[in-house]
Amino acid sequence: MNAPDKRPANQWPAVAGAGASQRARSWIIGGGLLVLVLGAYWYFNSLSTNTNAPRTNAAPVRVALVQKRDMPVVERSLGTIMAYDTVELTARVQGTLDRANFREGQLVKKGDILFEIDPRPFQAALAQAEAIYQKDQAQLQNALLDQQRYTALSKEGAISTQQRDTANSNAAVLTATIAADKAAVDTARLNLEYTQIRSPIDGKTGPMLIQPGDMINGPASPAAPLIEIAQIRPVKVSFTLPQSDLPRIQARQKTGRLLAVLNVPSGSGGTLEAPVDFVSDAVSNQTGTIELRATFPNEDLSLVPGQLVNVTAQLNNIPGTLVLPRDAVNNGPNGTFVFAVKEGRANEVPVDILTDDGTNAAVSGALAAGDTVVVEGQLRVVPGGDVRVISALRATGGRVGL
Repeated sequence: MNAPDKRPANQWPAVAGAGASQRARSWIIGGGLLVLVLGAYWYFNSLSTNTNAPRTNAAPVRVALVQKRDMPVVERSLGTIMAYDTVELTARVQGTLDRANFREGQLVKKGDILFEIDPRPFQAALAQAEAIYQKDQAQLQNALLDQQRYTALSKEGAISTQQRDTANSNAAVLTATIAADKAAVDTARLNLEYTQIRSPIDGKTGPMLIQPGDMINGPASPAAPLIEIAQIRPVKVSFTLPQSDLPRIQARQKTGRLLAVLNVPSGSGGTLEAPVDFVSDAVSNQTGTIELRATFPNEDLSLVPGQLVNVTAQLNNIPGTLVLPRDAVNNGPNGTFVFAVKEGRANEVPVDILTDDGTNAAVSGALAAGDTVVVEGQLRVVPGGDVRVISALRATGGRVGL
């Protein structure tokens, strides 16, 4: 039997409390070290971030230089190509179509024979008219001889006055008959010529509306067109401008410098230019626009009637103004402005737009020729903030790396 423990009862709790206190001190020391490590990491990381802040926070932008030059005031419109002349070819006589001497869509010259109608009925009519004409000519010769004889006999008193007058009347009637016969011959010859249907203009043929073997100008199709010919050398371009431009249009037209400029549809990047030779005499009450036309030679046949083209008309010129790409102009609550870059910072400069041709804009404001303005990347720019130029636009619109 074991002897009972003689130690005082309060010694056991003291030993247990010492173990708990030691573990608490260990947790406190470990937590403090963790806080120190995390604090050191945050400090050095923030120091590195602050060191690189000026470089990473600068907005990347593309820029262009402000120019000082003359700026044309232009209006743009959508134009339509029109044939210079359009003819619907019809037959003048009735008959059976023998042949067509061309292909659909072929270029033809004025005077070319396009269709031929069966000429035999008209040849027979001409022969008949000529025969009647010759017969009546012979009768006229006999009547003239009788007139001479009866006139001589009347002077001698050998015949009555009535006989003389009858001879004169017969000669006059046959003279008129000969004139009618001559007209009939001319008509028959003209109808025979009409069996050859010729092109009245230089142009391009459309689709054939009648085929060889068909009856032309028959009861079922009186005066039906045979084909349409469009003159496409030259062509006209029709376009409209707002009636608000009418004073400038009239002023420019008086100087003879009202021009229409087309972008070449082939995509070669060239332009075609021609003077405006027609301004309508009325403004459309439906659209509030006025029609203008210009004539283009169209030697290469690149312009086709009905085609839609972009037309630019120069109406004025602003001399010695500030010109910059239109992409540099921004809209704000206080109006239009640009970001001018100076010493790595973008400054907001208010401007007024004088004219805009779709590529460049003429402006007035606190700018000077040679200033640099932002044309791309404005959404990241803060007024007065740092910017980083990554490229610049040349005066011609191309880019060059900086």
